Amino acid sequence: MRWVLITRYLVALALASGVAAQQSPALARPLDQIHVIKGVGCGCCTAWVEYLREEGFEVTEEEMLPADLIQQKIAQGIPADMVSCHTARAGDFVIEGHVPAKDIRRLLSEEPDVIGISVPGMPYGSPGMGPEAEREAYDVIVIGDDGSTEIYGTYPAGS
Repeated sequence: MRWVLITRYLVALALASGVAAQQSPALARPLDQIHVIKGVGCGCCTAWVEYLREEGFEVTEEEMLPADLIQQKIAQGIPADMVSCHTARAGDFVIEGHVPAKDIRRLLSEEPDVIGISVPGMPYGSPGMGPEAEREAYDVIVIGDDGSTEIYGTYPAGS
């Protein structure tokens, strides 16, 4: 008798979960996942990770020595002029530097045939690099499979 009650409970729970997932896309899809490779003890990298978590990403982290991190960037096809301090992976894409969450979500939603996106250098006021209200102008750049680049998003100075 106990087995029958447990089985009925599990079936009811499974059905209820399925209905909830169909009614709410947020419940049906897991949190956005991103894996960040950063330099050992880098404060701005840690600030960007915290920003991503605040934006709802599920973040895993890995620290590397600078030479190993550079090798990771090269292996993932990031051109030298697109490099920043940390490299991340979201789905099939590389995310290089202090990229805003909305651009990462756009990339994951559109799924273009590219390597990924980058905010080259470390522009002040980009996520993890100081207050947005005081930011310097910067662009988010898409990196094509052939290494070509083009502007994906623009952030003017200030807010």
